[in-house]
Amino acid sequence: MSVKQRLAEIVQPAVDLVYPPRCPLCGDAIAEQKGLCASCWSELVIPGEPSCATCQRPLGDSMLGGEVQCAPCLANPPRHDGIAAGTLYNDASRKLILAFKHGRRIALADMLAKLIEARLPKLDGDWLIVPVPLHRTRLWSRGFNQAGLLAQNLSKSTGHGLVVDGLIRTKRTESLGGLGQKARERALAGSITINPACKERLKDAQVLLVDDVLTSGATSDMCVRKLKRAKVSRAVVACFARVLDEALEHGRHPESETPEVRKPRAPRDE
Repeated sequence: MSVKQRLAEIVQPAVDLVYPPRCPLCGDAIAEQKGLCASCWSELVIPGEPSCATCQRPLGDSMLGGEVQCAPCLANPPRHDGIAAGTLYNDASRKLILAFKHGRRIALADMLAKLIEARLPKLDGDWLIVPVPLHRTRLWSRGFNQAGLLAQNLSKSTGHGLVVDGLIRTKRTESLGGLGQKARERALAGSITINPACKERLKDAQVLLVDDVLTSGATSDMCVRKLKRAKVSRAVVACFARVLDEALEHGRHPESETPEVRKPRAPRDE
């Protein structure tokens, strides 16, 4: 056990006495500072099988077998090499994201990353973990990149290398909610690029692209496009919560979200 871990064990009882462990969703008492109560754990929706062989989108027919693709992947084959989502987006996962991202409860990063890790495919060989970037103005106002914190925790738990600045956000974009595919592509045009200092490290690498929420997929698609142009060999998208197409088709796009907002809505692409 490291000195840091031993020190944490010694200090933890005092922390629990001053700040009794509470479930970040409902506020009920729990055994440890990290995690949820049993009731709130049951509210999270973990993607199951059968699922699309390309994007892991859950498929409703339990009789399906073998490698089956969903209709969106068949109609428009994605650039990425797979999606790994820790949960499907619902009211419970939304509250966790809002508490993490806007409520500044950055200690949740470890738990969210563990849920992502549980859904990752087997990462054979060497991989590089790259977060979806934030524009500097959002980074300054928020104080952290939520995707970067998730990527950092995944790097620690998997042992794979972290390239926190592999991608750069060169232009701030407004909310993409309500825009069609072409409009989203126009809004994102020129907003994300490869960091020139990381080009050689990324060349021929297997990359795990990390974000907190996968909404329309426009931002991750732009990131994957840039990574593929930088000659990465594979690019798998990993996220904590995935919004299924049905929510987008019903207009569940966000406008502005804060932790106090209760109505479940799909989060915006940043």
